[in-house]
Formats: sequence, structure tokens, C-alpha cells
Amino acid sequence: MEFHFLGTGSGVPSTARNVSSLAVRFLQKKSTQWLFDCGEATQHQILKSPITLSKIDKIFISHLHGDHLFGLPGLLCSRSAQGAVTPLIIYGPIGTEQFVETALKVSKSYLSYDLSFIGVEEGIVYQDDSFLIEAIELDHVMPSFAFKITEADKPGSLKVEELVKLGIKPGPIFQKLKNGDEVLLEDGRKINGQQYITDKKKGRKIVIAGDTRPLQKMKDFAKEVDLLIHEGTFLAEKKEHANQFGHSTIADVAVLAKEANVKKLIINHISSRYAGDEELLEEEAKTIFNDSLIAFDFMVYKLMNNA
Repeated sequence: MEFHFLGTGSGVPSTARNVSSLAVRFLQKKSTQWLFDCGEATQHQILKSPITLSKIDKIFISHLHGDHLFGLPGLLCSRSAQGAVTPLIIYGPIGTEQFVETALKVSKSYLSYDLSFIGVEEGIVYQDDSFLIEAIELDHVMPSFAFKITEADKPGSLKVEELVKLGIKPGPIFQKLKNGDEVLLEDGRKINGQQYITDKKKGRKIVIAGDTRPLQKMKDFAKEVDLLIHEGTFLAEKKEHANQFGHSTIADVAVLAKEANVKKLIINHISSRYAGDEELLEEEAKTIFNDSLIAFDFMVYKLMNNA
């Protein structure tokens, strides 16, 4: 699972950071790709990345501020111009559909694929055999959401070495045993496959949060996740300013990561006032929570499978 940070700045674009957008690439699912937020010029950022518009089949919008939304109409039209025919679903707060449909109608734009919308509320947003996506509402100056991706547990592995020691040779029998079936060998022995499979591999958990002031319920929502991606717009010295505009400081997020016992923290949505001060930002985070990173545009973070 790869996380491609297409835009890591807040409010307005700068020469170093574009506004918010994050692509998630699922390497083991035919490179299926999801997009979280779509600030202005996201499609330009995608041109410089391995992300492909036609492979994006879900877009999640955390809230309706322009730096998270204004790139959406252009991206949808470009996806169509590139010949995409696969359906696309947009998950977002109330108003997302109205914004997109108005932009497409006024510009007389035509899409070559089916586009649908699902309103985001607290609770389960999406679920299939592979993933569960939940949302909670945050504390911003407008409705804003955090999304938690929970990967389904994976089946255990076959204990091949133990089976070989029993004199069982690799072949179709191995698949039956991996399915947990009982197999009768030629010498009369019965082998129960369930006894030769390792424990299930726990699915990974990721939280991607929209803009928010520090929020107590985020500690439970993000508890022990493998990766927390969270805005940290200002340094701690700007705490009052951050609170006024519905944001968290880097120190706020680091405290959250520590108290929620997350495995890794990536901080984005960085104010343009800190251009060139990335080391200072990371130092403030790491002083509180060592496993912290400050995101930058085109950074790629690969989340490994759980052992």
C-alpha cells in the first residue's frame, strides 16, 4: 500500500507545496487507486507521479474548503478526456454533489463514465471483502471528517516445512490443506489442514484526517493504527491562531499520536509561512513523538504488510 502526497500545503499553493491531495495506491489489487481530497491543480501534480486518473475509482473529500475541493471538476473532466469508462464514486459532506454538478453543468462538460455521490456521515462509509472505511466528524469551522481504513485480516500461511518433514510433497494437496480441508494420504494418514496454517495476519489500519482542532475522540478513533496522516498547520507558538481557524499545531498532533499509540505519524497541511523550515517542524514533532514525518509534495510512503 503506497501513499502519494500530491499536495501538502494549507490554504493557498506555494512554490514548494501545492494544496491538499493524497493518493493511496493498492499494489496487490491491480493498482487500484483512491484519492483523498482534491485541491486546485491536483491533476497537474498527478502528471508528475505514478498515479493514473483512470485507475482512481473512489475519491474521498474531507470537507468543502477550496484547498481540498477546487481541483475536482477539472480532474473529473481530464479523466473523461483520457477515455476512462470505469465508474467513479465521490464520498463527501453534504454539498459535494451540488458543487460538482454545478461546475459540470455551467461548463457544459460531459463525462464518459458513470459518476455517483455518497454523503459522508459518522459511521461506516464503505465496506467490501477487503476494506472497511469509517468516518468521524471533526472540529473545524465547517463540517470536516476523518476516515479510517481497516484492511480485512489475511489468511495464514501454510506451514510448508512441517508438511515436507511429514513426507508430503508440494502439489495440489497443498492447496487443499491451505483451504483447511482434511486430506487422506495414500498411506492412510489423515492430515487436517487447519493444523498446518499459521494465524491470520491482522489487517492494517490507517487514519486520514481532514482539518480540525484537537479532538478527544480522535484518540479512540486512531488508537494503535499503523499510520496516522493528520494536519499540523502551525508550530505550537501559533496555538491561539490555529484554534481560531479550526486547525491543529504540530505539537497537538504529536501528542495525539503518542496518546493513541500509533505506529507512524505523517503530518501534512503545512502553512506556507514555514517554507524552508521543515527541520524545525520535524524537530517539534519528534520531541514529542519520535516516529513522525513532515510530508512534502511527491513524497511516497510505503506501508508494509503486517507480519
